[in-house]
Amino acid sequence: MYRTHTCGQLRLSDVKTQVTLAGWVQTVRKFGSITFVDLRDRYGITQLLFNESLNDNLENQPLGREFVLQAKGVVNERSNKNLNIPTGEVEILVNEFTILNRSAVPPFSIQDDTDGGDDLRMKYRFLDLRRNAVKKNLELRYAVNRSARNYLHQNGFMDIETPFLIKSTPEGARDFVVPSRMNPGQFYALPQSPQTFKQLLMVSGYDRYYQVVKCFRDEDLRADRQPEFTQIDCEMAFVEQEDILEMFEGLIKAIFKDVKGIDYTEKVERTTWEEAMWTYGNDKPDIRFGMKLGNLKHPSTVFSGKQAEVSASPLAGTTGFGVFDNAETILGIAIPGAAEYTRKQVDELTEWVKRPQVGMQGLVNIRYNSDGSLKSSVDKFFNEDQLKAIANYCNAQPGDLIVVLAGKEEKTRKAASQLRLELAQRLGLRKDTEFKLLWVLDFPLFEYAEEENRWVARHHPFTSPKPDQISVMINNDPKIKDADKYLDHPYANIKANAYDMVLNGNEIGGGSIRIFQRELQEKMFAALGMDEHEQQHKFGFLLGAFEYGAPPHGGIAFGFDRLCAILGGSESIRDFIAFPKNNSGRDVMLDAPGTIDEKQFDELQIRLDLKS
Repeated sequence: MYRTHTCGQLRLSDVKTQVTLAGWVQTVRKFGSITFVDLRDRYGITQLLFNESLNDNLENQPLGREFVLQAKGVVNERSNKNLNIPTGEVEILVNEFTILNRSAVPPFSIQDDTDGGDDLRMKYRFLDLRRNAVKKNLELRYAVNRSARNYLHQNGFMDIETPFLIKSTPEGARDFVVPSRMNPGQFYALPQSPQTFKQLLMVSGYDRYYQVVKCFRDEDLRADRQPEFTQIDCEMAFVEQEDILEMFEGLIKAIFKDVKGIDYTEKVERTTWEEAMWTYGNDKPDIRFGMKLGNLKHPSTVFSGKQAEVSASPLAGTTGFGVFDNAETILGIAIPGAAEYTRKQVDELTEWVKRPQVGMQGLVNIRYNSDGSLKSSVDKFFNEDQLKAIANYCNAQPGDLIVVLAGKEEKTRKAASQLRLELAQRLGLRKDTEFKLLWVLDFPLFEYAEEENRWVARHHPFTSPKPDQISVMINNDPKIKDADKYLDHPYANIKANAYDMVLNGNEIGGGSIRIFQRELQEKMFAALGMDEHEQQHKFGFLLGAFEYGAPPHGGIAFGFDRLCAILGGSESIRDFIAFPKNNSGRDVMLDAPGTIDEKQFDELQIRLDLKS
């Protein structure tokens, strides 16, 4: 046999045992007639001691980094113990060794603090995967996978595979398409999700389905996107929203317990989409810290806290300060303990919001001094009572610095959200070791596509309206007669029976209660601009299934890669994927995508005509 033990297995209790190890040479250290070798495999590192009796052999067969080596010998207690590794109290007195394979000099060092950049390590990903840091990420990924499967199995879910070669139904992200040789001129698509299949499984009576499944989207990439990604995809029949929330809170809590040893006993907070947008500036807020936005112009959108105690916004009317008077939206943030910021620090924040990525013209600052007095950069327009009212709206305390942004609603809200996160990062409030879950509920069912003057689904076209709003959707014509007044249309106020789970400011899961009646599904498709022919062509199979006893059902899909990255304290999902693509969607190791030869084009009856 090649080995009797792994390189992470031996302990003091194994002293005097004859063993055989096999692995990769991490380091070679010569001390006169004695040589030490660190041998590494997936399980750990063990020190090998080659005494002078093997010197001639080592001279004839010199060892290099990443050589594949088999060593036989006796376990011995080390005189210079290394308590930083589990095997650090023992070593192997080698009496025989075999070089199983030699290695070229690796292009970068195979260690945690490697000298290889991202591009180089992705080109030689098979070497990068040997590094302990990457190995730990894949071990965490496996642990999350195993925990999820165990929980779902224990709760009666059945793992059912669905096809990868399906029909293209463009709606949302672009499909990857696959030509069919047996059906010339026709194409499969790779699924963006198993959405319609899992609904069909509900119609088929498999009332608790799950799948850890690959999904594909041909879209522009960022650090948190890949053209192929993994979901924990789940669906349940005969459920309401509350059943889904309870079941999948349990799933994430089980993963926390199994993978991180965290007993998440607190109740998962909930917020509506509208409240999240006005209180945090986005629909996936990080609630590990406070610093909620103060809405200084629109008191009708106040939700909680001190703001609710104030009868009218201090900036709702004319103030004489044109920047505020001409703004659609004015939002303030109280920075805890920052009243002592220097002029330089405040100027730095002002320059930060002026960056193109944020896009604001500047900010107003108000110092809420520890003695209760207030001083602002716009004192000539506001008296102290007005400044105090602004401070109350922002839930500020003495010692805080209030920063205020003003401008167009969407832009200002986005900028305030970015600034809130940046401030929290600078204050050390976003700790990788702290985890905070949140449900975001009551999303709008539709968004208005201005260029096309039509509705689009905010989630997807199979999401049901809230039960009390189904009649609004059924009984109203979705057509928009006056584009400028789309907000007055009944469809603008329909809420989706949908929910997102947010972890530390990242959406890790999203789902909904589905439409299961043909009439309502046809109405949804019509609202999205599909005529009867298009509905039948794209989704006739689903509409037909709804005529054969479809049960009420709903589900959720978790972004498996993103969940692993958050639990592993990383900003990028690439660190938790064995063979990821780069930001251009290329596999630089395989050099894919690539061209195919003329014979393949002929078999597929396809002609390539690249447009210049």
